[in-house]
Amino acid sequence: MDAAGGFSSLAWDGLFSIFVTLGCIALAWVLLQEVRFDRILRHPLSPRARLLQMLIAIVLGHLTAQFVLNYWHWAGYVKWLFRA
Repeated sequence: MDAAGGFSSLAWDGLFSIFVTLGCIALAWVLLQEVRFDRILRHPLSPRARLLQMLIAIVLGHLTAQFVLNYWHWAGYVKWLFRA
């Protein structure tokens, strides 16, 4: 593989990682809308509460994306077990 092909592959991998991470964050945000924050927070619709929800969504989404991307890479490495 030449250098240009390697950089292109890294670029596509990076773009894929960005989209997976943003998708997981969006999914976490949607799922967090089901949590009843009015039982936890004094003012659940305040900007501070929304900021807290956004930070929780980013953390959960990032952790989920990390798991998905690691699993994706590990599954790709398994093919080397069966190549002789």
